Amino acid sequence: MSSADVSPVELTPAAADLVRRLRELHGPLMFHQSGGCCDGSAPMCYQDGEFRTGGSDVLLASLEVDGVAEPVPFWMSRSQSDVWAHTRLIVDVVEGRGSGFSLEAPEGVRFLIRSRLVGS
Repeated sequence: MSSADVSPVELTPAAADLVRRLRELHGPLMFHQSGGCCDGSAPMCYQDGEFRTGGSDVLLASLEVDGVAEPVPFWMSRSQSDVWAHTRLIVDVVEGRGSGFSLEAPEGVRFLIRSRLVGS
């Protein structure tokens, strides 16, 4: 499989478990990462369509999650995407509260991004 065939975004098993739980509670989901400061630099999880994307956003991946009927789109601001172009983004979950706008906030955990340079 070439690097072009590999998604630029993946979920850890813990993140996939949380996505499944959130999907059961809220219906179809989406991620958006703005690249802003503080919690804005973390991936935010919303009900699909709840966050309005526009011309300054790019769809990086449609994540296939076992047990979730539909792909979960992962959007990122275009400027942030340009910075991370040679990086594989790994969505993980850790204890602690993140933004109140992201669906996982009441769960006492938050999504975060880990990264790996493509080809390493």
